[in-house]
Parts: sequence; C-alpha cells; structure tokens
Amino acid sequence: MTTLPMFSLPVSARIFGALGALSACTSVVFSAAFAHLPVFAAGVPTAVQTALSQHQFHSVGLLITGLAIGVCGVSRWSLAAGGLMLVGLLLFSFNLYARHVLGFDAWRAAVPWGGVAWILAWLSLAVAWIRGRVEPGGSA
Repeated sequence: MTTLPMFSLPVSARIFGALGALSACTSVVFSAAFAHLPVFAAGVPTAVQTALSQHQFHSVGLLITGLAIGVCGVSRWSLAAGGLMLVGLLLFSFNLYARHVLGFDAWRAAVPWGGVAWILAWLSLAVAWIRGRVEPGGSA
C-alpha cells in the first residue's frame, strides 16, 4: 500500500497547514459576524476591515509556510515564519478585533509589533525557500 504524500509531511507542516485553514475559516466567520453585530450598525470601521483582510492574507501565509516545510524541509527559518505569522495575527488582527468589538484597548501599542512580526515572517519564509531542502546532518 502506498502512502499518500500528505501523510508523509512533517508534523510542523501539518500544524501550520491546519492552523492556516482554521485561521482562514475564522476570518470568514468574523467577517460574517461583524457584518451583523449591532456595534457595527453604522458600518464596519476601516481598522477592522484592514484587520480582516490581513487576517485572511496571513492565513494563506500559514498555508504557504506549511507547504514550504513540506517542500523544503523543516528549518529554523520556516518554523520562525510560521510562529511569526501567528504572533502577527494575535498582535495585529485579534488585537484590533478586541478593541473594536469588546472595547479592550490595553494592548493598543502592540498592533505595530504585529506588523513587524509579519514582515519578519515573510523574510524568514523567503530564506526558507532560498535555502531549500536541507540534507540530513546539514544545518538549516
């Protein structure tokens, strides 16, 4: 019996792929919910629209990170990319959601750090793709 390629992926590839899919699902749920929340009766604020679009875009980034690990192998660069994508989602998108939906404003200063995390994530992912597959015993 042959093994399907998906099941031979490293665990980190499957984790980032699953988190990317779940994150994309969450962004769609939030988008639909925000369209109907009474707090947004006058319209969804631009900051929340930006948070949603960045949430969706970086969900795809998590999926790409999972694929990169499957193609290039696990490296500190690909793991950093996935981790930084998640940090960016929390500090940027989820922070803006909390501020505008729940009125939680204590972490306002962290929003720009979410953007920095995403910049570093994409740079890390670029390095992971450039470095390619690492041979056993080699360093990533």
